Amino acid sequence: MRTVITASRGVVGLSGAAAPSLREVGYFSEYRRPRMLSPLREHLRDTFWFAPVVAMAGVFVLWAAASAVDTALVEALQEAEAYDEVTELIGIVEDAKTIVTTISSAMMTFIGVVFSISLVAVQMASGQFSPRVVRIFIRSRITKATFSVFLATFLLSLLVLTSYDSGTDPRRVSTVPLVQSALTLLMVGLSLLLFVAYVNTTLRLMRVGHVVERITTESFRVLAKQPRYAGEVDALGEATAFLVHRGRAGLVRDVNVALLVRAARRQGVVLRLLPRIGDFVVPGTPVLAVHGGQASRRLAAAVSVGVERTFHQDVGFGLRQLADIGLRALSPAVNDPTTAVQSLDRITQLLAELAGRPLGTVHHRDRAGVVRLVQDVPGWTDLVDLGFTEIRGCAAGNPQVSRRMLAGLDDLLSLAPEDRREPLVRHRTLLVQLVERTAPEGADRAFALEADRQGIG
Repeated sequence: MRTVITASRGVVGLSGAAAPSLREVGYFSEYRRPRMLSPLREHLRDTFWFAPVVAMAGVFVLWAAASAVDTALVEALQEAEAYDEVTELIGIVEDAKTIVTTISSAMMTFIGVVFSISLVAVQMASGQFSPRVVRIFIRSRITKATFSVFLATFLLSLLVLTSYDSGTDPRRVSTVPLVQSALTLLMVGLSLLLFVAYVNTTLRLMRVGHVVERITTESFRVLAKQPRYAGEVDALGEATAFLVHRGRAGLVRDVNVALLVRAARRQGVVLRLLPRIGDFVVPGTPVLAVHGGQASRRLAAAVSVGVERTFHQDVGFGLRQLADIGLRALSPAVNDPTTAVQSLDRITQLLAELAGRPLGTVHHRDRAGVVRLVQDVPGWTDLVDLGFTEIRGCAAGNPQVSRRMLAGLDDLLSLAPEDRREPLVRHRTLLVQLVERTAPEGADRAFALEADRQGIG
């Protein structure tokens, strides 16, 4: 596999050290073929209901197993005529019943507190950074785990309360919920530990440095899943059929690559995805072009459409979010150029990683190496414009931003191949012209046009 030019040759991150490449942060690996259920898994990660529902279903199974153990334990003691031991167990669980009752009444209040913290954090992140970063909180594993365990603990406490026998005769009691009560106490302990971890994670995600780092990490994962360039594909020729979108209008979130490649191989055709990931489509819009034959109309359902973009297969979505954060930071209502500099740090890091990668078209091949799906992705110029255009337009009067952008462009010019330098030179020239036009004093112009990786370091 060809070596990828990485950001470690001079692009500086938030801490002032060289920004890591895909290999250094652990996301660089051999290309893995997309799996059939991969889109479904990603869609479930973008929901908040799935994990709590699974947790509550698991609680029913756990409670049934614990109840069976308690019943078997009591029956074994009764058969052995160990009535004193049964009486002792009844005394223990009666003391535990008070605790379980308290847990069941207090856990819903605890859940309300956690949910309130989540809403406040989401509201602050949406207003301070960008509405598109809300999905970070939705996809947070620790948030889902905390909410799921709290609900599971509440449900388990209710189920355990139904297992308590009002009788005290050791010869006639059918069950003594000893194991169930112990499990409830263990769940409470786990809930407390998760609550501490949840608060810590939520506070971190309310800080811009951790937000842009999380966006960059997700973007690296997307790049690692992209197939490597493997030569030119034969001319596809004229399309023999088009498959149109029949569902609701929305943004193209992702496509089930494994399904389309398998279907194209079975039908002996080549498919081409017409819209890019992130494009808005309406019913009746052609989404797949068929080359070399005919294909089932049902394959259009493999193109998933939703109300917002996701990271799953969207190469430019990370840059879109980083640019939005930087742009909002430079608005007159916020006026926070340091946050814009932090966004530029990560934009430069991502573009440095993309500088040596083939872009523009992705070829998905079957196991025999035959191209079965052709997918357009943003080209180098598109990604550079996405990362710099809007922030550059707001750099006037913000020397910290202009100095950091110049340093980032200079770093990228040293990394990019000769044929990819034109958009970088264009943005650098436009930035210099903007500063010269808006800074009245020569000393201010000279200061604003001095490259500095910290903005004003």
